[in-house]
This record gives sequence, C-alpha cells and structure tokens, in this order.
Amino acid sequence: MKAPTYLRVDATFKPDGTIVPTMIYWTDGTPYIIDKVLDVRPGVSLKHGGAGMRYLCRIQGHERALFLSNNKWFVEEKD
Repeated sequence: MKAPTYLRVDATFKPDGTIVPTMIYWTDGTPYIIDKVLDVRPGVSLKHGGAGMRYLCRIQGHERALFLSNNKWFVEEKD
C-alpha cells in the first residue's frame, strides 16, 4: 500500500461543526476549486490505508475521494 500524500486544503467550518472543503492545493502548489461536495461519511482508503471522514468531491468535473484523517487531508490517487 502506498502512503498517502498529504495536501493543503481550504475549508469552511459551519456553526454546527460541519467541515466543508472548498479548495485543494496539489503538491506543486496548484490550486483546484472543489466544485461540489457530493457525499460525506466515515470511510477507509483502500489504496492508502488511511481512515477518517471521506468527502466525495467534484473537482473540475471529476469525482475524487478526499479524506480527512488525523487532522490531515489526502486525495485517493488514481492508479
């Protein structure tokens, strides 16, 4: 299993405690706006082994799983 690559993420914290990611920054610093959060639930990354909150996001028309695990963010990378 490949270790996850942790990323910088901008997020909004709502009064009810909900965290909504709004932008990710790839390892080279390139920013990507999260168009929409489609689903949020506890989850496990089968590719990286991390567990935490799984945010299914639409980023530039593509669905990607973004994880918040131990206060760090990572994207489940494509094969």
